[in-house]
Amino acid sequence: MSAFRAQFISIAVLLAFASGGRAQETNSESPAELSKRVSELATLVRKLQARVDELEAKLGASSEAPADSGPSDTAPPSPLPAEQQAAATQALPAPAVPRTGAVLLGGTTVNFLFDGYYAYNFDNPVGRVNLLRAYDVSSNAFSLNQADVVLENAPDPDHGKRFGLRLDLQFGQATATLQGNSGNEPRPAIYRNIFQAYGTYVFPIGGGLTVDFGKWASSLGMEGNYTKDQINYSRSLLFDFLPFYHMGARANYKVNDLISLNYWIVNGTDQTEPTNGFKDQMFGFVLTPTKSITWTVNYYLGMEHPNVLFLPNYTGNGLPTEQGLAFEPIPDSPHGKLHIVDTYVQWQASKKLSFAWEGDYVIERLYENSAPQHVTGTAVYARYQFTPKFALAARTEYVDDRGGLFTGATQALKEQTFTAERLVADGLLLRAEWRRDASNHPFFLTDALNVLKKEQNTATLGVVWWFGGKQGIW
Repeated sequence: MSAFRAQFISIAVLLAFASGGRAQETNSESPAELSKRVSELATLVRKLQARVDELEAKLGASSEAPADSGPSDTAPPSPLPAEQQAAATQALPAPAVPRTGAVLLGGTTVNFLFDGYYAYNFDNPVGRVNLLRAYDVSSNAFSLNQADVVLENAPDPDHGKRFGLRLDLQFGQATATLQGNSGNEPRPAIYRNIFQAYGTYVFPIGGGLTVDFGKWASSLGMEGNYTKDQINYSRSLLFDFLPFYHMGARANYKVNDLISLNYWIVNGTDQTEPTNGFKDQMFGFVLTPTKSITWTVNYYLGMEHPNVLFLPNYTGNGLPTEQGLAFEPIPDSPHGKLHIVDTYVQWQASKKLSFAWEGDYVIERLYENSAPQHVTGTAVYARYQFTPKFALAARTEYVDDRGGLFTGATQALKEQTFTAERLVADGLLLRAEWRRDASNHPFFLTDALNVLKKEQNTATLGVVWWFGGKQGIW
């Protein structure tokens, strides 16, 4: 029943009850008068129903008519820039309607995620440590990978709103991987739990120029932070090696439906506060030749060597401080450059079958005339969705670390991962995974100190819960 019909019939019913109430209060009316009143009310109800039918007919005709306004020149932007959308793998089904309490403050989505796991390393390593893992770092332990709160108010220029804001708060083991290292952050504790915090503005230029300022997740490499949006539970070696986040400004310009352009200017790799005065830059583009294929290409130029040394335990006088943290300049500081060439392709071969490929080349020098260290890596992914709630996925990877830029030792690494996925309910995901890492030199820990093996094998069960009004990829 339409809103119009419900409203008018409700009025008629109320009138009838009101009339009946008056009849009970005044017993002076004769049976003939009461019969007349009932007949009048029945006539009124018939007139109201006829009016409802007329209004519904007009409403249906107007909804089928084409809109007067022409097509918009600016497409509604995605909550994430194009390159970050391309970086994430296919999303799991999300609820069509936000759940109660998930949206507030004029369209701000409030989202929560819990990601935990149990992993077992068959090498039984000392300290129960899985080497070369980004997140699943612990063996034989029930582990909290991450607990997240994501607040987002996305821009919507088609409805006159060109600005937006996003804040991702993160807790758990993942924070130590993302931002726990004082070697790349002068003061990591200040920012450790702020995974992302940036504002967005969409300029009405061409197909839309989206500019973000703040701290945001890197889209160098195909994989991302939130497990629910990835093909496997564990992350690749390349994810562990490439930057996790940046602080600065980035711009995405949609040229047309085929190509969009990206540009960043940032403090550095994994640096909210910089360790030198050089500003890193990234140039890239995303091609979408068909609806089923997305190809991303990025080139990153940086200089990651510090020109000051921070002294957290310094108690003397005479040195300058930054909010109480003493530092001193490094004479003749290194100024060699970092170059990252990163590309990945995603192909949705059918409704159930998808593939992806990633290739990376990284080279860095300490000084401009120093011998280079470089890492070359490639990864191939496949995923098959057997049913809406069950899927199998696989990843194979090869990384050549010349000079120890990634692992601290020159070696060639291989990795194979097989993942079974079960979507138990909307917002509850289970993944069971078998993974094998191997090197051409003894590198992985065993149950005896200083006794190393060429491989490690792990079995992992991961569980992810999430809730909120944000749809699709986080």
